Amino acid sequence: DVGAALLEQPIDAVFFTGSHPTGVRIAQATAAKLIPTQLELGGKDPAYVTEDVDPAAAGAALADGAFYNNGQSCCAVERIYVHTDVYDAFLESFLKTVSGFKMGEPNDEGTYFGPLTREAQVAELGRQVDDAVTKGATLRMGGKAANRPGWYFEPTVLTEVDHRMSVMRDESFGPIIGIQRVSGDDEAVDLMADTAYGLTAAVYSRDRKRAAQVLVKVPTGTAYWNCCDRVSPRLPWSGVGHSGLGATLGLEGIRAFLRPRAWHLRTP
Repeated sequence: DVGAALLEQPIDAVFFTGSHPTGVRIAQATAAKLIPTQLELGGKDPAYVTEDVDPAAAGAALADGAFYNNGQSCCAVERIYVHTDVYDAFLESFLKTVSGFKMGEPNDEGTYFGPLTREAQVAELGRQVDDAVTKGATLRMGGKAANRPGWYFEPTVLTEVDHRMSVMRDESFGPIIGIQRVSGDDEAVDLMADTAYGLTAAVYSRDRKRAAQVLVKVPTGTAYWNCCDRVSPRLPWSGVGHSGLGATLGLEGIRAFLRPRAWHLRTP
């Protein structure tokens, strides 16, 4: 109700960060006003691990990339594709790293996993787990609400996943990840691009040229090589498809808040 009331005011522009469904409603409301509308929406951000990396290091890095802030980040890694040659070693490292993350009260120094921001998200994550397991996924850890007061969900890792499953297609925004084995770069590209979202994508590889050749084929606003889940104020932050319109940060983000005006002057 508050958002709807704001959109009815004589405003010059709208800048919104949130979900795709809400972004669509805002765009519909501002269309008749013909005012700038910038939408920073969700993501289903993929990462691909090639066979030439240290799988233990990649596993530890992507565990944090997927679960930092409980996965409640638009650029959190939400699906991982791992070359079959390093899959087992990667998975072992990933699970070991996540098992070492502590769940607790947010104000405790050692806490890594705190509560979710919305109660409804607990049920949504449970639904994605049930859907995946029903369709053949293997639950490696977690999978349900944590047995403690508050909106806590156990860190959850699913393998033997595929794109029939909601966990690999719908935004999760929580501590849950699907990890899928792939045969090589071509299969990884096809799967990474198989989404309505286009916020970020990451490739872990020793070969920068190879990583770039993969990333250029995946339509996203941001590409990561050997890193993930990060933002730089010097670079534009933008999305493709359901991930939004316009750009924040960088020079493009500053220009979004400006309106050009031309002055024609003649000395009398």
